[in-house]
Amino acid sequence: MRRLKFTPNRLRFLIVVLLMVGIFFRFFNIDGKVYWHDETFTSLRISGYTANEVRQQIFNGRIITKESFAKFQSTNMEKSLIDTIMSLETEDPQHPPLYYIIARFWVGIFGNSVTAIRSLSAFISLLIFPSIYWLCRELFKASVWVSEVAIALMAISPIHLVYAQEAREYILWIVTILLSSASLLRALRLESKDKAPRILNWGIYAVTLALSLYTFLLSELVVFAHAIYVIATARFKLNRTVKAYLFASLTGFFAFTPWILVVIDNFLQFDSSTAWTKMQFPLEILIKSWLLQLNRIFLDLNFGFENPISYIITPFFLILIGYSIYFICRTTNYKIWLFVLTLIIIPALPLLLPDLIFGGIRSLSERYLLPSYLGIQLAVAYLLTTQLYNESLVRRKIWQTIIGLVIICGLVSYGVSSQAETWWSKVISYGNPQAAKIINQAARPLLISNDSGINYGNIFSLSYLLQSKVQFQLVKDQSIPNIPDEFTDIFLLNPSDSWRKQIEANYKYKSNVVYGDNHYLLWKLENPQSLH
Repeated sequence: MRRLKFTPNRLRFLIVVLLMVGIFFRFFNIDGKVYWHDETFTSLRISGYTANEVRQQIFNGRIITKESFAKFQSTNMEKSLIDTIMSLETEDPQHPPLYYIIARFWVGIFGNSVTAIRSLSAFISLLIFPSIYWLCRELFKASVWVSEVAIALMAISPIHLVYAQEAREYILWIVTILLSSASLLRALRLESKDKAPRILNWGIYAVTLALSLYTFLLSELVVFAHAIYVIATARFKLNRTVKAYLFASLTGFFAFTPWILVVIDNFLQFDSSTAWTKMQFPLEILIKSWLLQLNRIFLDLNFGFENPISYIITPFFLILIGYSIYFICRTTNYKIWLFVLTLIIIPALPLLLPDLIFGGIRSLSERYLLPSYLGIQLAVAYLLTTQLYNESLVRRKIWQTIIGLVIICGLVSYGVSSQAETWWSKVISYGNPQAAKIINQAARPLLISNDSGINYGNIFSLSYLLQSKVQFQLVKDQSIPNIPDEFTDIFLLNPSDSWRKQIEANYKYKSNVVYGDNHYLLWKLENPQSLH
């Protein structure tokens, strides 16, 4: 029976191997996937230009090359760090500035290539490992190996790989959530020690809280989860600990007040830039989306529910997650399971309840549920660690098999992802690699588009994929472009039906769809007189 148990040396070796594999894949082929719509906006903010300035300079009907996009995707002499912050204030107040400030300095040192900008996220993702170790040590205390197993799970979790290779702030948000949670538990633990420096302990929490808020606005939901946890563990009494927590959290919020005022002052722009989250979808799509997102914590092969395999693997992970939550509630002190439950439930409730109550779903992105995923991973890490040393031989063998399957799922996901040129996370830019291949095959191609909807960001995304021979003609709204005769192939990116028909009528062209997906269409204009 002892031979079937993991010895400390074997378990340590396995964890180190998984950690090394996770680190390797975070940097491997980091520029392989399409630099998508939202990432181009990261580069735009780094440059200090606003989208309106871009529209004035290149969406004017003139013929331009891909090089014309460069100055709007990197640091330059014309714009400063203040311009970066101001562009966020006026056009993207839903994105606090911390990540973008760091990214601007990073790009200034390492350059503006896709590899350089994404490597910032990859390096930030390495901070997850000491952060989750600290959090688990504070939460589970004497429980052996939970911290180490949690590191291994994070190292091979596909959802972490997605954001570790994306030029957005979400991986930094994960780190700040872990740090603020760990510092909260530390402050609570040291409250019982009269000689402990209370101001320093709660001051660390206030600082990490402010950092989290300056990374992503939905950190407010994590703070709310912390508040419920502290008040509940104090038996709903306004004692010394609760007062200290309230003072620290209010201090963190006070530090965030300048950006709160920015959001209020630019509320119309905030509401406009987040309008996409209010799109309504049927309840069936809501449920499928939740289940698919839970799968991606452990296995991500870029499948949707149109793939039958998704229906096969979903019950396995659903049972694993459900049993992990049940197990931690049954076997641990209420201060442990309550923290995990509040981290899972509270950040998700404000996002999900309105959808269930009103019978629809907003266009809810999985990134908004990252705090809940962290809580799930804590529960699973505790379950798997505990079952590694189950006294029952049969149960131990079963759980070792399950652990092996979880590891295989993560490694296979990393292997598949590392070779892909696009992924589900690229959303509205998912088809850009295929569209670029079609355009690049033409001898002298011209790509025409306007600044409506998703076209703006996708044009920038395509500029990273298109060859230098491709030229662009970009217009505002539905202006009719003055198309030169020198081009052999003319493409229209995602035009409205009315605008496309106006161009057809004006030039006596016919148009055909050469690529299409759920988000846009690529049309090719042809002169009927040239066809035989």
